[in-house]
Amino acid sequence: MRVLGPAIVLASALVAVLVGLAIGGGAAPTLIDDPGSLVRYGLPLTKLLVDLSAAVTIGALALVAFALPLQHPASSRVLDVAAGAAGVWTVVSAASALFSFLTVTGVPLAFDERFGAQLGYYLTDIDAGIAWLQVTLIAAAVTVLAFAVRNQTALALVFVLSCVAVLPLASQGHAATASDHDQAVTALALHLVFASIWLGGLVVLIMIRRSFTEGLEQDAVKRYSSLALICFLVVAVSGYVSAELRIGSLERLASPYGLLVLVKVGALLVLGGFGVVHRRYAIARLAGAAKGAARRWFWQLVAVELVFMGIASGAAAALARTASPVLDTELPPADTPAEILTGQPLPPPFDFSQIFLQWRVDLIWLLFCGFAITFYLAGVLRLHRRGDSWPIHRTILWIAGMLLLAWLTNGSLNVYERYLFSAHMLHHMLLAMMVPVLLVPGAPVTLAARAIRKRTDGSRGGREWILLAVHSRFGQFVSHPIVAALLFAMSLLIFYYSPLFRWSTVDHIGHEWMVAHFLLTGYLFVQALVGVDPVPVRLPYPLRLLLLLGTMAFHAFFGLALLSGSALLLADWYGAMGWGTSALADQQAGGGIAWGIGEFPTVVLAIVVAIQWSRSDVREAARKDRSEQRTGDSDLTEYNAMLARLAGRQPR
Repeated sequence: MRVLGPAIVLASALVAVLVGLAIGGGAAPTLIDDPGSLVRYGLPLTKLLVDLSAAVTIGALALVAFALPLQHPASSRVLDVAAGAAGVWTVVSAASALFSFLTVTGVPLAFDERFGAQLGYYLTDIDAGIAWLQVTLIAAAVTVLAFAVRNQTALALVFVLSCVAVLPLASQGHAATASDHDQAVTALALHLVFASIWLGGLVVLIMIRRSFTEGLEQDAVKRYSSLALICFLVVAVSGYVSAELRIGSLERLASPYGLLVLVKVGALLVLGGFGVVHRRYAIARLAGAAKGAARRWFWQLVAVELVFMGIASGAAAALARTASPVLDTELPPADTPAEILTGQPLPPPFDFSQIFLQWRVDLIWLLFCGFAITFYLAGVLRLHRRGDSWPIHRTILWIAGMLLLAWLTNGSLNVYERYLFSAHMLHHMLLAMMVPVLLVPGAPVTLAARAIRKRTDGSRGGREWILLAVHSRFGQFVSHPIVAALLFAMSLLIFYYSPLFRWSTVDHIGHEWMVAHFLLTGYLFVQALVGVDPVPVRLPYPLRLLLLLGTMAFHAFFGLALLSGSALLLADWYGAMGWGTSALADQQAGGGIAWGIGEFPTVVLAIVVAIQWSRSDVREAARKDRSEQRTGDSDLTEYNAMLARLAGRQPR
């Protein structure tokens, strides 16, 4: 089975990619500068090997990070598999880079100085070549780290690095020329990462199954099943978005590209059915018959599942070499400044009617908010089932905060903030100040600590990773009230008066970083003031009010500087959109928003601090009353006796 599992994936994937190339014409000879059959077939085949080796690497590291105890011998086997797969990943990535160069340039393979110079130029100056070079170098780094690192936190960072390695390729191919480039790249990146965790985790489980003890086998399969369920949902949603961007309409499903998409959809549905069987029947039978026929039946079922995973992987590799029907249609040229800068035409003028009419989906944050609400409700339901209570207002505030975050990152402000500085500033202020005011009272860390089952075998699940992040030295440092206030206040100056502002405006990755940064800094600041979750340092209530007023005063001065300023930020961006209105007046309106929007959250936070202060005094008074009733007011009696003794002393 250890040999059969990977062989099944590889064989079914090879058959699927060859059939897919025949259907889609991805390996057909070109009319001009045909690179030859070796290159035409070599590129999709090596790309398939890149996908499979990356999946095994990422899946193995995911199991070590989330499913297996590091001290168990099975983890050592998994890390050996990860290192070996990463080595293969490095070699086939380099081969893919070479085949990609030969395909793009039509230059015949040679071993002279001129060919080396051309290949070097392709790898360092052309986007596709740079992407392949980045993948190769990161895969090589993962190979070394998987051999050398044996700390679980460090291995989690290696897992993140391995996921980053698949991202450069997400910006190439069909995603690079899609009508909505940012959405296409995001969807493909999510698709690649979570499909790799799903496929690679299952392959690695089969390869190391004989290293499991009886109890660990069942636990590892259950934990992988939870990961696979999340991966299934993300792969399904991101796959739909990618297909919709590249196909556009149902009648185009009859194209070769559409037929290959239907093959992937069919494989996905079958794999979803396997997931249902596993979660409802197969895992329970595995626990009940560790050495019997049911155990063999479970792993045979997994082997059949790998066939469909291989088919999906092969179809994906063939899709990458098949012309998209949307790309075959002539796209309108970019003839306005806004279209040249953003790739999209100007939306209608911003007014109240457009608030719920304009949408621009950001799949990362849409999925984040959906999972955050789902997991929170699941935790509350688990508490209620075991008889524990959870305040309803916390649930309501958490859901409201996530819905607001989803609208900010997918709704009209996400559309207009690319064109209007005032919309950008409103988006920023609500993200950093209003969303945390709703999320922090939800006490997600407390809920996770109470609702997620504690692991006792040395592995780390969601509860362990959350508490580790909160209690780590870095977590304690950034959550200190003074540090959180400085991060919250100084981020404005550093961001808007440094190249970070341009990066977040013109680059999609920069935009995602901006959203995450201001959401996190706002959350830490509000948590330091009114948070329910435990933190290492709590300031006295008077100091909290002073910290709040000082930080908000800094925000007001920043807004006033924009309001009265005459220098335009990003003049070649916001000043070149072609709205027909003054970009400077719009920037000054953004300064007014930065100045005025902070008033409402400030008042809310001040009221909450005052209420908590009052309740703290009431609790302290009640505690003292109970102490007096228990001890008969012994402290006051002893104090009066001391005064009497002092009064009875004779002066010298």
